[in-house]
Amino acid sequence: MEKISAGKNVFAFPMPVTLLGADVHGKPNFMALGWVTRVNANPPMIGCGVGRHHYTPIGIKENKTFSINVPDRPMMEKADYCGIVSGESEDKAKLFSIFYGELKTAPMIRECPVCLECRLIQAVNYPTNEFFIGEIMASYTEERYLTREKLDMKKIDPILLSMPDNRYWTLGEHAGDAWSIGKSLK
Repeated sequence: MEKISAGKNVFAFPMPVTLLGADVHGKPNFMALGWVTRVNANPPMIGCGVGRHHYTPIGIKENKTFSINVPDRPMMEKADYCGIVSGESEDKAKLFSIFYGELKTAPMIRECPVCLECRLIQAVNYPTNEFFIGEIMASYTEERYLTREKLDMKKIDPILLSMPDNRYWTLGEHAGDAWSIGKSLK
């Protein structure tokens, strides 16, 4: 089959829907964010790309901390709202029960199945975005989201985002075990 161009601005796979949290001028704020990825194993680090026009980065730079909160499917409407309105004009934190961990300036959302508390390590400037790299200082969940003491994606029921069609998705079925299924080809 002949390959055709899909253009340059493509997203080849869905991204996680997260809520990026930061205290901005002393108040908790959250924004919807899909551009999130792990960038280092030990110490554990996570990176997130945020458009320069957003309000939340002010707090990240102010406090050198942020949180990554993973909402589940029932939180889809609130997560979407956090991507529609700016924290500069709306108090989005009132939608959630907020808590703080060890860092004291990285607000997290109690309703989210998984919350990561991060200390800013580096900010990299790009033409339209800023890429924040944070060391994960602590993670928070509940027993009900674990299976054999590990996070269980089915129980977490995360939301995924595809672009450029801007649609939400959920996880499919377990397809195989990583670093295992390919052994039959040895």
